[in-house]
Order: sequence, then C-alpha cells, then structure tokens
Amino acid sequence: MNKKRFSFSLFGILFLIVGCFDSEKVADTKEGLDDKKYIPLPVKVKSPKDNPITSEKAALGKLLFFDPILSGNRDVACATCHHPENGYAEFRDISIGVNGKGFGKKRVFNAPNDIPFVKRNAHTILNTAYNGITINGEYSPKDAPMFWDSRIKSLEKQALEPILALEEMRGRQYSKESILDEVVRRLKGNQKYQELFEIAFGKKNSINSVNLSKALATFERTLVTNNSRFDQYLSGDEKAISLSEKEGFELFKKVGCAACHSGPMFSDYKMHVLGVSENKKLDTPDAGFEETFSFRTPSLRNLRFTAPYMHNGSLKNLQKVLEFYEDIASGEPKNQHVAGDELDSLVRKINLKVKDMVPIISFLNTLNETDFDKEVVDAVPSGLQVGGAIN
Repeated sequence: MNKKRFSFSLFGILFLIVGCFDSEKVADTKEGLDDKKYIPLPVKVKSPKDNPITSEKAALGKLLFFDPILSGNRDVACATCHHPENGYAEFRDISIGVNGKGFGKKRVFNAPNDIPFVKRNAHTILNTAYNGITINGEYSPKDAPMFWDSRIKSLEKQALEPILALEEMRGRQYSKESILDEVVRRLKGNQKYQELFEIAFGKKNSINSVNLSKALATFERTLVTNNSRFDQYLSGDEKAISLSEKEGFELFKKVGCAACHSGPMFSDYKMHVLGVSENKKLDTPDAGFEETFSFRTPSLRNLRFTAPYMHNGSLKNLQKVLEFYEDIASGEPKNQHVAGDELDSLVRKINLKVKDMVPIISFLNTLNETDFDKEVVDAVPSGLQVGGAIN
C-alpha cells in the first residue's frame, strides 16, 4: 500500500487527480457473451452539465473529503468511513460516525456515548461515478441512484446527506436544519478555503452548500477503477483472466447471479427482498426501501475492499454470501420480519451448489483493481486531524 503523504497546497494536489475524465474513448465490447449483459466500464466519466469536472474543483473536493471541519463536532470527515487505505470503504459491518475514535474495524465510541451506529454498511466510493449505468453503458450523473435504498439521486445530492445525518457527521450539537449553515460559516471564515473556492468556481464569495456538494462530487468522480483484469478481458485480452476464472464467470451466469448482477457495474440498480438477518447492534429492524425490506443490488466490483457484505455487513466473507444465496433459494428467509412469499422471485431461480462457489469467487476477484488514488493529504486547511479522529 502506498502511504506517501503530500502537502495540501493547491498545485501539489492538482496534478495528482487521476486523468480518467480526459479521454473520450470507450473500450470495445467482447463479443459472444450471454445476453450481452457485460461490457467494460467506460473510460470516460460523465458529469452533470452544471458541474463539469476540473482539476481545481477536484483538488478542493479532495481537501474537503479529508477535513473534519464538515462535521458538527469536528471529529468526522468523509474519509473517516471511506478511507483510501480501505478502498474508500470500511472494514466494518456498520459504521461509527460522530463521537468515535480509531480506524476501520478498531473504531469505537467514546465514553459516554448516546450516538447510535450508522445503520447500514458503508459503500465504497470507488466507481460511484458510474451508478445507474445500464447493460448498454448508458447513465445519467444527475439521476444516479445513491445509498442502499436509492433515496437520493446524484453524487452532488449524496455528498451532503452524511453531514445532515445525526449518527454520521452532524452529532447532537446542531440540528438538521442548521448544520449546513454552520459548515458554510466555518468555511467562509477560513482564508485558505476562500481562496480555493474562488479558484475552483471562478469567482469570489463562492462558498455555499451547493458548491460544497459540487466539489465533493467532482473529487469522487475521479475515483474510478475501469481497467480491472475483467475489463481487459472484455476488451479483447484473452490472457487477462485464467481458464478457471473464465469457468467461474460462466458458472456465475448459469446459477442465476447474473439476473441481478448485470451490466458494467454488475448491478441492475433495482430493489430486491432477500431477507438478510438483522444486525444485532441495531435497536430496531431496518425495513429498507419504502418499508419493504428491500435493498439495492450492490456492485460486485472491488469486493476485496468492501467486506463484510450485504446492507448491514452481516456476512463476513464471499463464501458466507454464496452460502446465504444457496440457503434462501429454498424460500426460507433469514429475517423474521420477511415471509417466504415476500422474497424476491429471482431468489427461487438460483441454482447454486457448494462446488460452484470456489470458481465463482475466483471470477469475482478479476473485478478487483488497485490502481486508484490512494494518496492522503498530510494536512487540511482547517488544521484539524486529517480524516477525523482515526488515530
């Protein structure tokens, strides 16, 4: 893992932003795949018309991403639960936000504590720029579904939600109605941020919640892994994946995984009722999308960074995930709040055997990629601890 640090000077950051948005090229599709459900991730990353990607804006967004100035107690940053050393995810079942200390699975609440756990597993930010992409490679950044229940559309709108959430970044010191005004006030009071916002948005007095969200979203759109070994294979390199991994891909489709995990991001971005067991750390059941106990199909890319799995992190590894699907194919949910006839109809079509699991997991590893921005700024304009209270 590259742990090189660098200063937060603007020009030191500008040239470290990945160049994924400079090319118009889209990799060719490998012919002959079942139902043409799989094509490589596009090389070009789209952005909304009112928020074009620029290196200046991405550099500002990166500083904001690591700066706990955005949280009510000034102890949590976006990077607290989405750190590059964890693949912009977190090796925890569910997160500890405000009033916590420590990093990843070692993070604990401070004492005394009256803050609840974040109720869902932290998605990786890698490739969220492509959220909503169809099997044909089409997607709209303004309509991109976010979170496990797709309650928010676009990275711009998503970027502010953790700041508003009590258990994630807001805490009890500020109300949901006042926290953004407080964060904007802090940023306006910081001379360095005044300069950086002016450079990024081209005019003075440009610090506001809208531009805050645009800067964060722009940085997040630079965090893509669109050249995995599987992408290389789909683009025509037969040697990019092994024979056993190819066999695993065929099994992945044959047993029924492809019914939901399709397209370049291996997600249909639809809601499905799977009846996953509740996380015992939570006081109340998580009823998911519109109280139906359904959750959005997650991407299968970069699974090495996103364990434990499912919406509440209840399954520790990929073997457990596949065993779960084998079990529920019989129509018996693991969640007492979900009846058998409420399980998604696609579940009953899964025909997964124990002997299939190792080859499928071998294939899933071809979707991992480590070539993404792992650099951590060594200081942020606020002067607070980089990444929040993680040490």
